[in-house]
Amino acid sequence: MIIAIDGPAASGKGTVAKRIAAHYGLPHLDTGALYRAVARDTVARGDDLTDPAVAAAAAGHLDVDTLDDPALRTAGVGEAASIVARHGEVRAVLLEYQRRFAKNPAGAVIDGRDIGTVICPDADVKLFVTASSEERAHRRYLELRESGIRISEDEVLADIRNRDARDRTREASPLRQAEDAALLDTTNLDIDAAFRAAIDLIEAAMGQAGQAG
Repeated sequence: MIIAIDGPAASGKGTVAKRIAAHYGLPHLDTGALYRAVARDTVARGDDLTDPAVAAAAAGHLDVDTLDDPALRTAGVGEAASIVARHGEVRAVLLEYQRRFAKNPAGAVIDGRDIGTVICPDADVKLFVTASSEERAHRRYLELRESGIRISEDEVLADIRNRDARDRTREASPLRQAEDAALLDTTNLDIDAAFRAAIDLIEAAMGQAGQAG
C-alpha cells in the first residue's frame, strides 16, 4: 500500500505521516528532508542556491543517511530548501530515489509537495493536508521558540506566505492537490485528532478501492 501525503509547510503532514507509517507498519520518507539536505550541502560548499547546476550536483551526491540531521529542521535551511526545490534539475535527480523508495514490497508512506501528482500518481491513497497560513505560522513559531530561535510570529507568517507562493508557482512540480486526493484541514485539530481523521480517510479510501475491485 502506497500512501501519498502532500501539503504546505507546517500543515502537520510530516507528523501525521510518521504516525500513519507506524500505524500500518510501513516505511516513511519525508521528501522535504531531501531538499533540505541538498540546500544544506549547497550552502556548506559556499555555492549559489539559485544555480540549478550546482544544486543538482549536490543532489547527485546526497548522503541519505544524513536525513535525520537536526540542522535540517532550522528555519534557514527550510527557506533555502524552498529555493533549490524550484529547480527542475534538482527534482529530476531526486525523483528516482523517491520512486525507488515507493517500490518497497510492503508499500510506503511518503510525504511532500508533489507525491500524489508526480512521484506516485498511482498511489493507493492520497491525502492533501493543509491548514490556514496563520495557524501554520503559529505552529512553526512555537517550534522555533522552543528551539531557542528568536523571531516574531509576524516574521514567521511572512516566511510561510512567501514559501507558499514559491511552492505553488514554481514551474517544476508546483504544490497542488491531486484531483483524487482527500482533503484534511488541520486548522482546528490537534495532532491526535488529525491522525484519527487521516486514518478514517485512508480506511474509507481503501474500502472504496476494495468495493471497486
